[in-house]
Amino acid sequence: MNKRVKRFWGRALAVVLMGVMLCGCGATTTGNSSMNAVEQDKIQIGMCFDSFVIERWQRDRDVFVSAAKELGAEVNVQNANGDVEQQKSQIDYFIKKNVDVIVIICIDPAELVDSIKKAHDAGIKVIAYDRPVPNADVDLYISFDNEKVGELMGEAMVKAGLGGGKVLMINGSPKDQNVPMVREGFRNVMRKNGVEILDEYYCDGWKAELASGYVYSNPELVKEADGIMCGNDDLASRVVFSLAEMRLAGKKLVCGQDADLEACQRIVEGTQIMTVYKPIEKLAQKAAEAAVTLAKGEEIVDEGLSEYKEGNGSIPYLKIEPIGVTKDNIDEVIINSGFHLREDVYLNVKE
Repeated sequence: MNKRVKRFWGRALAVVLMGVMLCGCGATTTGNSSMNAVEQDKIQIGMCFDSFVIERWQRDRDVFVSAAKELGAEVNVQNANGDVEQQKSQIDYFIKKNVDVIVIICIDPAELVDSIKKAHDAGIKVIAYDRPVPNADVDLYISFDNEKVGELMGEAMVKAGLGGGKVLMINGSPKDQNVPMVREGFRNVMRKNGVEILDEYYCDGWKAELASGYVYSNPELVKEADGIMCGNDDLASRVVFSLAEMRLAGKKLVCGQDADLEACQRIVEGTQIMTVYKPIEKLAQKAAEAAVTLAKGEEIVDEGLSEYKEGNGSIPYLKIEPIGVTKDNIDEVIINSGFHLREDVYLNVKE
């Protein structure tokens, strides 16, 4: 008998006993207690975000919560605001609440291994959402094909003229386990096309101000580079702003990922050559479906399911395909899909 079934019968018995007690006192019941028991027995999902600084996370949250609700589950969303100690406390809170599944957008994977073990010891399933948590034996890692993300970035920059040139890499957080995968995909393309990587830099905590700080601190390297690879669109926004102050915006190839609205605006304006669109709605929908499936004690069946190797073992990995977006296909991929409105994307472009 799994945790949800035990919980249901325990609550049902409590309702029956309550009814008997009320009847013995001559009270009249309206059935509200039974309804409350049914409500309480809904699948309970705890969702713990790194922060909402990155634009896309709010969209992930909204789609996940809506999809889970349609599947009969309730979601308790917590925001750690980039503080790993707070994230650990929130996981402890979910364990005390006896939720069925915890979905984690991880800040620092090394710091969460013990917390995830405690959740497992309590019979709670754990999903690593978008970012892996190595050595924690999570029940599912769901994300995009992150090496493909890096490849798409590199291919777009080569197509735009970077081949045989020089590039700077401004990566995301060194604690984000997706970053090495994106980096490897990008470097592979650079290697195949004879592109020299002048320097690499990591932005701790995905802090965008660190990206602009790097540009300001290394003006000679920036001038020498033909392009700048940015770990995401938030970093790219600060890089492009810094380049504009140096009168180099539009003269250096800049790429990012996440298809943030401002990045899409920069693409049609000509100051960013590409972004990587990751169909967040699909990711969040599939994550919600997987969470409910795990809560029911059932096996996840999906054509995108593979394995993510860690140490001597592996964990289930549900992989979603990303799409490279340039000026050539932005209408088709971004606007026609409804991800952003045309009037917003072309806000600063004269017809």
